[in-house]
Amino acid sequence: MVVTTNLRDAAERDLPAITAIYNLAVECTTAIWNDRLVDVADRAAWLAERTGTGFPVIVAVDDADAAIGYATYGPFRPHDGFRHSVEHSVYVHESQRGRGLGSALMLAIIERARAEGRHAMIAGVDAGNAGSIALHERLGFERVGLLPQVGVKFGRWLDLAFLQLVLDDAPAR
Repeated sequence: MVVTTNLRDAAERDLPAITAIYNLAVECTTAIWNDRLVDVADRAAWLAERTGTGFPVIVAVDDADAAIGYATYGPFRPHDGFRHSVEHSVYVHESQRGRGLGSALMLAIIERARAEGRHAMIAGVDAGNAGSIALHERLGFERVGLLPQVGVKFGRWLDLAFLQLVLDDAPAR
């Protein structure tokens, strides 16, 4: 199958694919520090909450318009002082990795965040995930922090690396 980098806002029809991508990350990776698998109803509630509060969920789709990856962002922290910063997530189906979809999705959410007047985008990444860190650094993110042993998955402690991209040079408001 030829994969394209067609991107669009997520829709209800994408929920089974988003659920499958999410659950595979839960089961097999340290990209998501959850142990609980979710169902389509859970992802439907997540999508409604995310889009209902004005945050995007963008999907990469193949030539048949089937979702093969997704990206989103939401609040970095719940306090007013962080209102101009967002934290993002990006996931690509394992069969589609290495084809530039992660970069395309990241560029799309970066552009969306800039268009909304966001100031900073934060990535919280398993410090052992060299591929994700390299992707972020290629897109201009800088490593800004490391929290050792703050998470656990698969019976081992995980370190959380923070990377940041400043999106504009606007004065504080």
